[in-house]
Amino acid sequence: MRKAVFLDKDGTLIPDIPYNVDPALIQIQKNAVQGLRELQSRGYLLIIISNQSGVAQGRFSEHALNSVKEKLIELLGKEQIQLDGFYYCPHHPEGTVQGYNIECGCRKPNAGLILKAAADLRVNLTESWMIGDILNDVEAGNRAGCRTVLIDNNNETEWYMNEYRKPDFIVKNINEAADKIINAVIEVEK
Repeated sequence: MRKAVFLDKDGTLIPDIPYNVDPALIQIQKNAVQGLRELQSRGYLLIIISNQSGVAQGRFSEHALNSVKEKLIELLGKEQIQLDGFYYCPHHPEGTVQGYNIECGCRKPNAGLILKAAADLRVNLTESWMIGDILNDVEAGNRAGCRTVLIDNNNETEWYMNEYRKPDFIVKNINEAADKIINAVIEVEK
């Protein structure tokens, strides 16, 4: 079994441009590259977990997400970082596109995408982390059995709490998240 860091995409790994599937507008967040390199060097798989309700809303096709994935692979590759998985939920119960306008178990805050990625890639969830910029990301990670980090960049607008919405750490960016993760693991190993 392997360990992983599950990453939200929009607002966490890349700037949040609503419903963007234009590869020309995609760039890796500042203060992310060093942290991702460090996590990968310590054996963590890097796996994107993303809600993409724009498909269900008819804003873009599911096929358009292929170019997003390819652009992320390219940008990360230029930094000697490997993307190990790209999982997304195209559903939304209020969507307008037939077949995508459903309640599902994969849409965060549900844990379905993380559980699928873990099964596909043989990931031990108790040794893994979820990093995201809203509490739905935290909830999905906690529901899956991961530890969690919230990037507090003012994207969270629904500060309602439940037993699953408490992150292990709150930080400003992925580099800080990587430091917290690495230090937490070192403390456990002592």
